[in-house]
Amino acid sequence: MHAHAKLNLALHVTGRRADGYHTIESLAVFTRFGDRVDIKLADSDGFFVSGRYASAVPLDDSNLVVKARDALRKQAGARHTPPVAIRLEKNLPVASGVGGGSSDAATVLRGLAETWRLDLDDADLARVGLSLGADVPMCLMARPLIARGVGDELSAVPGFPALGLVLVNPGTAIATAEVFNALSDRDNDGLPPLPRDLDFHSIRNWLEITRNDLEPAARAIQPVIGKALSVLNKAGAGFARMSGSGATCFGLFETGNVAKRAAVDIRSRHPDWFVAATRSMTSEPDAYGQD
Repeated sequence: MHAHAKLNLALHVTGRRADGYHTIESLAVFTRFGDRVDIKLADSDGFFVSGRYASAVPLDDSNLVVKARDALRKQAGARHTPPVAIRLEKNLPVASGVGGGSSDAATVLRGLAETWRLDLDDADLARVGLSLGADVPMCLMARPLIARGVGDELSAVPGFPALGLVLVNPGTAIATAEVFNALSDRDNDGLPPLPRDLDFHSIRNWLEITRNDLEPAARAIQPVIGKALSVLNKAGAGFARMSGSGATCFGLFETGNVAKRAAVDIRSRHPDWFVAATRSMTSEPDAYGQD
């Protein structure tokens, strides 16, 4: 199963609640590139990790994958949830602003519900997901969406096209809490209305009048984010921005082939960076897959 990376194409911070959680409005899409998850029934529970970023993944119950397994087992009861071996291929950098851990957890929830043959609908899984983190329900949806509130109020965006993308991370992890704590302004306006006709040009033009309100704070903490954005622009991106709380940045390209050529160029100049050419998922659920 694919655990798709989440990109916040735009992210406006609109306030802060009394409990300390920030409210947002964000346009998010999911990419064909991401982690992979395999689940099989086993004699005893096991969690195994491989892939480029495996060494950065904790294997204990602090990992969202393990938390997702345990939360769903608690919900459904031990009698219906026999032991499983979960294998994660970690292709996305950790703490990088693309929802990797949340997407892994969401994929595990879906996979376990199928493996255990649980009678749970999307709303049931979303409730379990929200107990794990605000990004998990969005990753369960895994289609173009607008997120509001603390990220738990989700609206699908119909008719959203696949976008050619290059993802770049200069090898820098940033704690989300550190970025939010560094914000100078937490009461900003929400997103403007999306254009009626959604294509590469209208989306790029719309992005020009939006923001990622976390980007200035993240760049102050890790100035190399500015270099990543500059590299994407020099490679011909029609638009470049940091995703989420960083440090992964994305470049928007008119076609997937143009994105692939740009990724090859960036990788040759920065071989130690994470660089991936991919496309975003469309609004249609049967379009899922991975490059």
